[in-house]
Amino acid sequence: MRKPAAEADAPQKAAGNQPKTARGEATRKAILTAAERVIGEKGYNDASIGHITSEAGVAQGTFYIYFTTKEQVFSELVLEMGRLVRHTIAEATQGIGNRLEAEKAGLRAFLEFVQAHPDLYRIVQEALFVDPAAYEEYYKTFAAGYRSGLVAAEAAGQISKGDTETRAWALMGIARALGEQLVVFKSEKPISELVASAYDLIANGIKP
Repeated sequence: MRKPAAEADAPQKAAGNQPKTARGEATRKAILTAAERVIGEKGYNDASIGHITSEAGVAQGTFYIYFTTKEQVFSELVLEMGRLVRHTIAEATQGIGNRLEAEKAGLRAFLEFVQAHPDLYRIVQEALFVDPAAYEEYYKTFAAGYRSGLVAAEAAGQISKGDTETRAWALMGIARALGEQLVVFKSEKPISELVASAYDLIANGIKP
């Protein structure tokens, strides 16, 4: 899946200070990983920089070597979630020539990802209120790539003709709702069952 040009224009505030050594990169990653756990569990408002550095096992002053504010870390986690999800889905659908089969494989990959990263998923949902710009970037970038895939599938005769932009957002909505079912409502349904039901809806609709 080719990355949309919008990804290159991601908000600069999320970049942070980039380390120049492998050790610095490891420390920065440890802070981000800790922030994912702490903010995901406590929520943005209740998570402090002290909580994050304690979880990361570094001094509080070390935080400011790599980041200026808690919001900057939060924004980077939202954008990182987007990058990881798109990469995961691209890998899962690589080599699948049929769009409907790609939908099934992509949905499964997405749900397996959010089940493995529930804190990141919760952070993205909270971004609507904490950092609307990052939230918008996350979904608009995803939607642009999704729409491109649908346009190509329509041109190849693999799916019926229709409004590809609306379809992209609707299909994303299905994935998001099922992600919430897993992470927020802690569904015990197996992912395979969720995917099978959703795929039947996508491929066949609800007509009798």
